[in-house]
Amino acid sequence: MVELGIGNGRPPIEVHAGGCYAAGKRRRSVPRDEARRLLTSGVRACTHRKPDTQLRILD
Repeated sequence: MVELGIGNGRPPIEVHAGGCYAAGKRRRSVPRDEARRLLTSGVRACTHRKPDTQLRILD
C-alpha cells in the first residue's frame, strides 16, 4: 500500500507492506508493480515492514 501526502494531487510519500501498523490514514492499495515503480523512483520505503526487501529491490 502507499501512504499519500496532503494537498493538491496527494503525492505518494511512503510505501508500506500490506497490513503495516505504521501506515497513516491517507493510504490506498497498489499492485506490486506500482509499488516497485514507486520505490525505484525514490519514494521512501517504510522502515518497519521493509517493503523494498519484500519486493526484492536492492540499492
